Formats: sequence, C-alpha cells, structure tokens
Amino acid sequence: MNYNFFALISRMKYIERWALMRNTRAENLCEHSMEVAMIAHALCTIGNVRYGRNLDANKAALIGLYHDASEIITGDMPTPVKYFNSELKHAYKEVEAIADNKLLEKLPEDLRPSFEEIFRPASQDEDELYMRKLVKAADKLSALIKCIGEMNAGNSEFRTAKESTGKAIRSMYQELPEVLDFVNEFLASYGSTLDELT
Repeated sequence: MNYNFFALISRMKYIERWALMRNTRAENLCEHSMEVAMIAHALCTIGNVRYGRNLDANKAALIGLYHDASEIITGDMPTPVKYFNSELKHAYKEVEAIADNKLLEKLPEDLRPSFEEIFRPASQDEDELYMRKLVKAADKLSALIKCIGEMNAGNSEFRTAKESTGKAIRSMYQELPEVLDFVNEFLASYGSTLDELT
C-alpha cells in the first residue's frame, strides 16, 4: 500500500505566505515552519534552563515543523480574514481540524498515533499545554521577523503588520517570560547584515 502523507507534507514549499501583501521576498510555508521549529525549541530550552520548567523542546520543534500543515489543503488564510470575527475564527479552526484529520488519514494506521501527538495535545498536562503556547509564540515571532525583514528592505506595506504582531508578542511577556528573553537577547540581530552577524 502507498501512503501520501509525506508527499503531501513536501508540498509546503508551494504554499506562499502573506498573499494579500506586496513582498520584497516571498516566504513559503516550508521555510516559515522551519523557523518556527527552531524558535519553539529555543523558547522551551530557555524555559527549562532559566525557569525550571520541564518542557519537551524536541517535541516543540516537531510541532513547529507541522503547525501549519493543514494549509497544504486549506491554503494560507490571511490573518485579517481568519480573525475577522469569532464566527469566522471558529469556522476556520474547524476547517483546520478537518484538514489535519485528512492528512493523518494518509499515514499507515500503526504510525498515526505518533503523529496525532504532534498535531494535537496528547493530554491536558500543564507542561504540554505550556509548551504548545510557546510554539504559538514562536509562530508570532517568526511573523515579526518577516515584518522586520520587509521593513528593513524598505517595504512599508508591513508597517501595520509589524505593529500588531509586536503588540501581540508584548502581551505574552508576563505569561511567557521565555518570549521576553528571546526578544531581548535575539530579536535585534535579525536586522543586521551578514558582516555584522559574523
């Protein structure tokens, strides 16, 4: 029997993000997911090292890799549309869940439970839920990094996206101190040239 899961996942590279905005550089879902995975891993590591948490940083990275996999089926729904009102937000969450299930059905039955743990919380365990909040924070940080890159390239199209994303991230600082640490210690470097970084 032939299973389509990984062939479908490999199509993330064809899903363009920020479709409603003029971009100086296109960003696809595959590269965004890799960045989210790295940042999620970093946030969990910060939590474990500095705040005495017991988070699975490796699992956070995996969740980051697959966090938008449903968009292979749904496409990238622009944020202003997705969050226009509570009904649309709820409806889109249902569509995402259906798409996730459709993807999981493309796996052999014996492998499915292992991947279901990535796509949805395995339990209501406090550490698991906190770790998933950090993955969502990593997603926001990746969006802010995109906005910074576009603004540095002279693209003012991303000005309001940068402001609203920055505001959303600042609202996380108290509940998720790992996010504040990342912003204070790593974010400014994203505006630097290669020569400055090395």
